[in-house]
Amino acid sequence: MRRFALCLIPVLVIGASSAFSNFKHVHPAAAMTMKAGEFLASLSREERATAQLPYDTPQRVGWHFIPKNDRKGLQMRDMSKPQRKLARQLVHSALSQLGYRKASEIMKLESILHDMEKSKPGGNIRDSLRYYVTIFGEPESNQRWGLSFEGHHMSLNFVVEGERVVSSTPQFFGSNPATIQGENVAGFEKGYRVLGDEEALAFELVNSLDEAQLAAALIDEKAPREIRAAGEAQPPTDPAAGLAAKKMNAQQRKLLDNLIGVYAAAMPDEVASARLRAIDEAGREQIHFAWAGARQAGIGHYYRIEGATFQIELVNTQPDPAGNTANHVHCIWRDAHGDFALPLK
Repeated sequence: MRRFALCLIPVLVIGASSAFSNFKHVHPAAAMTMKAGEFLASLSREERATAQLPYDTPQRVGWHFIPKNDRKGLQMRDMSKPQRKLARQLVHSALSQLGYRKASEIMKLESILHDMEKSKPGGNIRDSLRYYVTIFGEPESNQRWGLSFEGHHMSLNFVVEGERVVSSTPQFFGSNPATIQGENVAGFEKGYRVLGDEEALAFELVNSLDEAQLAAALIDEKAPREIRAAGEAQPPTDPAAGLAAKKMNAQQRKLLDNLIGVYAAAMPDEVASARLRAIDEAGREQIHFAWAGARQAGIGHYYRIEGATFQIELVNTQPDPAGNTANHVHCIWRDAHGDFALPLK
């Protein structure tokens, strides 16, 4: 049985503490439990009451990536520097090096938006520290507990039980600007794309399709404005649409594998491997690739990849604050069996 490519790439992690090296070889569930305990121990009683909620609270499944004035959890802006360091270590323990770099860079993009929107009427809530940590339940090795790290353009949600990460979805990342257009306060190089692979591989795949394949893959000439079921506790249950992988040639299937691998690689090796193993066991032939909108950058486009165990979506239709069209990415990985370790009803 052929395994999906994982596409792990050596990267420079932004804002990572050297203390992470002390547990980077520990299973992610154990590392997360340890780091969650250290983070909670650093908080005052009042801070802990904000950062830690019961596992069964309805707020655990309340998620979104839009700019919001209020969210669950303790905001990094309201933490001391030592607490922020521990919060970053906790998030780092839940992600791969690549995933943590993406999360850190998405946060840095907020400083660009703050600068570009400084004269926007109604106030400016863009802030690279406007991200919130919430722990649900007691992070102990004999307990089931949850973690949320969320803010604008990011929602990362986990459930840990014993030595296993039993859920790591919804996994949402967004990027605005999607492509850096010039000099900026965050120091990114012109042309840099935080979520570049998620688009580049998809364009390569869709533009490799022949006429018959494209007819099957194309679900709409116009891209939707948003991903499906944004902010909803469970993923969509619509039948898979688009072109089946069994109708692709070997090179196209490799591109599809690599694209799936990019999303999985945001997670630690054990979690990513479990995702890909589940895909293999369910059978890759029935995975579907669907496209809507333009097949070139700068014009609204959308795709989804669906299998028996997972759903991936990406949409890029909105402009950036400077008015550059289709320069604002939203993308997500969801568990087709149910997010938040909750089975679909």
